[in-house]
Formats: sequence, C-alpha cells, structure tokens
Amino acid sequence: MRYTELLAPAGDEECLRSALDYGCDAVYLAGKSFGMRAGAKNFDMEGLERAVKLAHSRGVKVHLTCNTIPLNSEIDQFPQFIAAAQECGVDAAIACDLGVISMIKENAPKLELHISTQTGVVNYRTALELYKMGAKRVVLAREVGLSDIREIRRRIPEDMEIEVFVHGAMCVSFSGRCLISEYLTGRGANRGECAQPCRWGYYLMEEKRPNQFYKVFEDERGSYILNARDMCMIDHLDDLIDAGVTSFKIEGRAKSAYYVALTVNAYRAALDSYLKGEKPAQWVLDEVNKISHRPYSTGFFYGKPTDGSGTQDPNTVTNGGQYFADSGYMRDHDFVGVVDSCENGIMHLTQRNYFTLEDELELLPPHAEPIKFVPEKMFGSDGEEITIARRAAERLAIPSDIVVPEHTILRKKMK
Repeated sequence: MRYTELLAPAGDEECLRSALDYGCDAVYLAGKSFGMRAGAKNFDMEGLERAVKLAHSRGVKVHLTCNTIPLNSEIDQFPQFIAAAQECGVDAAIACDLGVISMIKENAPKLELHISTQTGVVNYRTALELYKMGAKRVVLAREVGLSDIREIRRRIPEDMEIEVFVHGAMCVSFSGRCLISEYLTGRGANRGECAQPCRWGYYLMEEKRPNQFYKVFEDERGSYILNARDMCMIDHLDDLIDAGVTSFKIEGRAKSAYYVALTVNAYRAALDSYLKGEKPAQWVLDEVNKISHRPYSTGFFYGKPTDGSGTQDPNTVTNGGQYFADSGYMRDHDFVGVVDSCENGIMHLTQRNYFTLEDELELLPPHAEPIKFVPEKMFGSDGEEITIARRAAERLAIPSDIVVPEHTILRKKMK
C-alpha cells in the first residue's frame, strides 16, 4: 500500500490545533508573505516556529505555501524568508513560480519541493520535468480526471508524490489563474487577494439605455453564471487511492477552526475506512453536510463536473459544476462551544455562539462519532444557574456524566 496523507489547512494557530486534534497527517500554512491567502491571519516567523514545534510533537508535517507570483519589488526578500522558514523546521515548500522554485533550491535545500496547483500540471511530461528540477510532489490541477491521474502515476518515478484537492471551494478559472478580481477591484487573485467576483450576481446594461439593468441569465433558472459548486470526494476516496494519489488535500486556509475540525474528522475516518477496504460509516458521510458549504460536486474527476452523486438533477438550479441560484452557503448546524475539561462530573467549556438548553446539541470529539448531548442544567462564569448562553467567550459549567477530550466541539442544530 502506497503512503497516504491527509493534508489540512491552517490559516491561524486555532485552525492548526483543530487540524492536529482531529487527525491530519500534515498541515499547509503560510507566512506573512508569499502565500495565496492574504485574508488569513497566517504566521510570522515566531509563530511559524511554534507551529512547527507543535505539529512535529504530534508527528505531523508542515508544508509552507510560497505560491504567489512575486513582483520585482518583492523577489529579493524571498531568499531570507525561505532560509528562515527552513531554520524553523518546515518540512516542505509549495511553489509555482520558476524563480521562487530556484531560490528554494538555493536557499533552503533541506525542504521538500512541492509544485502548487497554480502551476497547472495536467500531464506526465510536465511532472517529469519538474521532477528533474527537484520536485518531490506535484499538486495536480483541479481539472485533471481520474484516468489522467492514473496515467501520470504510471509514467512518473515511484518516489514522486501526487497531491489532489478532495474537499472545499472550487474556482471557475483554470487552476485559479483568474484576472477578474484584479480587473474589477484591484485585488489580484494570483497574489492571494481574490475578492471572489465569481460569486457575484451580474446584470446587463445596454449602451443606449444607461442605468437600465437587466439580469444576466445562463437560462431561465438563475444569474450566478460564474459561481462554482464546492468539491466533496468523501464518497470516492477509494477511487483516488486506486489511481495513485498520495496526499488528500482539504481546501480552506481562510476558513474557521470549526470547519477544519469537522472536515478533518470526517475525512480521517473515511480515509482510514477505505485503507482497510471498508466503506465509511453513514455518520462520516453525514458530517460533510453539517459543514457550511455550497452545493457539492465531484469536480472534474469523473469528466464534466456533476453534483456529488455523479449525476445531474434537471430540477435543480445547476449545470454540473456551476450553481446559478445564488452564491450563499448551506448551513444547518452552528458551532456554539468548545470543551476545556471534564472533571468530577462537570463539563467545563468556553461558549462561542448563542445556545439554550432547549436546543438540539451534539458533542463532536476528535476521532469519534458525534454524541447527542441533553444537559439538564448549566451554570455561567459567576456560578449562577442559566438556561441560555448568550455571552460569547463565557466560561460555562455543565453537569454531565459524559467525558470527552479537551477541544471537543459543541454544536447545535439550527432551527
């Protein structure tokens, strides 16, 4: 059996801890420069060093994203940046720019070189040339199908690894090479500043009728003509394993620690089941629907993008990988707290969002199935009994015989 890796996003320290607690094999994160998610908090060098030490103490590798396209005014700062990252103990650097790749080899030779999806690798010859340049891994373009992954795997050296995205937001442009954001807002997608104009609704204005706006319809069903569905491959990891994928990557460095925890927990359980030749339990498949998401798709793995079942429902507002009804998220559960400890029959937790004792609550421990939670009493930080938790970040105490690890998530079903 080829080595497999579950790779999780870590936009900040809280997300990193969630990824570690819930079972990733590696994390990918960015420094304050040269990463493709300027909106995430990211890590300064001191924070990066702490992150690496924490991850390594849990047996987890750290991949540093260096996948922006630097300008002349920035490029001279990169050698010092990547050398410092190597000193922090980072395991790999992810890059797409040839100049950046050459400087990683020159200034941080201990790091594995991973080729970013922004490079747009779709065939084995490109992968072979990158291998000659020192690449240990290629993160394939999201447009590559299963048959092509198998062919790439067959044609590249055995010690070269293949990484693919298996969950999260998708881009309407080829491998994220988009100019719309910069054209409309001045925020460059290829520099980590995408304003996501593909999620906007558009109107048409005829030149001789100024200020008269008409909706832009793909057909009679909707106007979000650039809006992509989210990817979800949790039902199909066995096909990816069979095709020769090494690393299974979850998108989301700009997303919350709650999102990271739920996706990592679900994909950890699913991947472990597939590796044992079993299908995941139903609760595992259900978990991805409890995460805030757009309608799901299997991306390009099976040819033209379809919905998550591999088929299209003509009655839904979709066209395969596109979703025209709106750009909003589907969400039926909310993150309301995190467990700090369980001692002497008392569960201590920190509130994150509003909830009441009347809500339908669940605990989600790391590496485990959700537990229905029906507390009878709850006490605020002042020791007074309460029925409603309404103050964010308040410390709460709930009598309970249930014992779960620290950092266990408490969530409620939304009404």
